[in-house]
Amino acid sequence: MHNNESFSSSFKRGYQALPMAIRTLITLNVAVFIFQVVLGIISSTYSNALVQAFAFYPEWQTALFQPWRMVTYMFLHGGAFHLIFNMLWLWWMGRAVEEHLGPRTFTVIYMGAGIGGALLDILFAQIMGFNFVIGASGAVYGIMVAFAMLYPTMPIMLLLLPPIQARYVVAGLIALDVLLLGSQDGTARIVHLGGAGIGYLLMRAQTRGSDLSKWILPIEQFWYRLKGSYQQPKSEPKNKNMYTVSDVEIVDETEEQAELDQILEKISEKGYDGLTQEEKQKLFELSRKN
Repeated sequence: MHNNESFSSSFKRGYQALPMAIRTLITLNVAVFIFQVVLGIISSTYSNALVQAFAFYPEWQTALFQPWRMVTYMFLHGGAFHLIFNMLWLWWMGRAVEEHLGPRTFTVIYMGAGIGGALLDILFAQIMGFNFVIGASGAVYGIMVAFAMLYPTMPIMLLLLPPIQARYVVAGLIALDVLLLGSQDGTARIVHLGGAGIGYLLMRAQTRGSDLSKWILPIEQFWYRLKGSYQQPKSEPKNKNMYTVSDVEIVDETEEQAELDQILEKISEKGYDGLTQEEKQKLFELSRKN
């Protein structure tokens, strides 16, 4: 019992210590995979229907009229090993990237690489063939390239090999995909290469002064406003003397919303890295309350 509790506590601490974006992405990927497995146990027909409804299909008409597939395909996986491989690379290299760039910029690179890989697959489908694509590999490749650009000489341990610098590990994986283009192993190597290319371009833009986080700020602001609009009014207390407490809570919520709007406005002007440590902590606290 004590060992189980220790493992549970250690796992919980490790999970909570993960950066916000990576923690969210891993949780979503694992949850969707469990849902896939459950559907597969009930009926393989249900599982196949899920894949066919949300996997990416590299045909321009499908991409145009069913654009959600360019996002949803990243959260589907073909098996446990496929999922574990992608999530391990995301955890190994993504953590340093998110801590360096911030969760918003990290998310833009991740999603941009995944979508970019899918778009490139449309261009090459006439040559490589039309097949359903699933998996986070294209998005993960974008993060791996970002890691190699930020920490090019960081040593990476691979199995029994001696430490290899990150730039050579990532370059080697990309070169392997190029060499295996056209192989019938079921791997969407064009998506890998597209994700890596978009990751490189986005990192170049970031290092040249572009604020990638601005692409996600409107979504965040819309979400906060949406939650505020649909927030349930407080029920009327039975004791009229409690109105003073409700008034204080309302004032506190108004002040917190004003602080949040001020921080978000500063991010839109200077980016996440332009915040002070106190403002970052305040943003984290307010986000948890909301």
